[in-house]
Amino acid sequence: MTFQLTVLYHHPVDPTAFDEHYESTHAPLASKIPGLRHYSVSRPVSGPDGSAPAEYLVATLQFDDGAAFGAAMRTDEGKAAVADVGTFATGGVTMLTGDVTTYS
Repeated sequence: MTFQLTVLYHHPVDPTAFDEHYESTHAPLASKIPGLRHYSVSRPVSGPDGSAPAEYLVATLQFDDGAAFGAAMRTDEGKAAVADVGTFATGGVTMLTGDVTTYS
């Protein structure tokens, strides 16, 4: 079973600075986490009614299982990626973890 970390980045104070740091520093750090099987990012757009999205960026990181995720977060690379979030995510974040169920 796949285990996933979903990171919801709230709207930053300075979107340009956020984007620059995410692309040049954070994404390369996160992609080096041992045991990482899949890493994707989406940038929400306006909803069907034209309302602004609640989140600025959503990142999903997948691991083989919960044990692999736990081990990955205890590595130097995992610790570095987590510590880096506080340096650029000025709007705050919500992190969600759990097993993934696929229906298709």
